[in-house]
Amino acid sequence: MSLATGLAARKKAAREAAFLRRELAHRSAGAQAAHLTRWLMERPGLSVAGYMPMRSEIDPLPAMTAAAATARIGVPVIEAAGQPLRFREWTPGCALERGHFGADIPVSGDWITPEIVIVPLVAFDRHGHRLGYGGGFYDRTLEGLRARGPVTALGFAFAAQEAAEIPVEPTDQPLDLVITESGIVVPS
Repeated sequence: MSLATGLAARKKAAREAAFLRRELAHRSAGAQAAHLTRWLMERPGLSVAGYMPMRSEIDPLPAMTAAAATARIGVPVIEAAGQPLRFREWTPGCALERGHFGADIPVSGDWITPEIVIVPLVAFDRHGHRLGYGGGFYDRTLEGLRARGPVTALGFAFAAQEAAEIPVEPTDQPLDLVITESGIVVPS
């Protein structure tokens, strides 16, 4: 088995186990976004890219709604496979339509360049590594944003999504911190 094949198999197994942990956490979760809301409100005016939760993802919408009082908020739009994400401005209650992969996106709105990116994930570890869905959209996006200037990559997940170790590729972009329903994890 080649090194690349072995890494792909490890990521697949880690992804399957993490999906199960996330589903169980989603079913039993109460207030999910309190720590995220507090963290964002301590940074008024910074543009934020959130996401529209799907399936059992932890829901950032309460925090995005609170932050919208002082900041521009965007949500990801997938324009094509292999391309970075773009972020269309979102406001609470704006008209939405179904985008690629079933995520809701605003029907219209300006494009924003975020200073904070709330990153959905399948699993994370204490080193700031994340396991996504495997498309590389956030890795390409963060790489491009970081090449232009400072941006904070903030993983948002249930505490149960923490893994001991995430398999990492050279193209994987690290998280600056992870916020869960239980608190804040600053990578070591």
